[in-house]
Amino acid sequence: MDLQQRLMAEIKEAMKAKAAERLGALRLILNALKEREINARGTDAVLGDELAVLARMVKQRQESVKVYLEGGRPELAAKETAEIAVIEGFLPKQLTAEEVEAVVTSAIAEVGATSVKDMGRVMAVLKAGYTGQMDFGAVGALIKGKL
Repeated sequence: MDLQQRLMAEIKEAMKAKAAERLGALRLILNALKEREINARGTDAVLGDELAVLARMVKQRQESVKVYLEGGRPELAAKETAEIAVIEGFLPKQLTAEEVEAVVTSAIAEVGATSVKDMGRVMAVLKAGYTGQMDFGAVGALIKGKL
């Protein structure tokens, strides 16, 4: 079952269970995926990975949580945190810190990276195989440290 079919099934379940918050988050995911498809129509653009869309949604919400907490709005931060939990349910399991370090080390060896100039190639290898499984912002710092 592909992601959109699974998402539609989850939406039906949330409607039956009258879980309004979960239903709202699921609809946000569906809308983001449909928007990506619409933007790619009529162009030569290749549809990006659905996991990348979900990862971007999680990152946006994490930033919003930080802003809401700094602004003294814990109720909005709680709503965003609940949406993060729903979105992460569709992402693959996150890698542990040790696994991330091992993957980064092997990607550096695979590419033959020797300096920070090669960082883009290392990131490309990681994004091809591990999108949605790690925070690429933190991975960037790790790669720089190893190079």
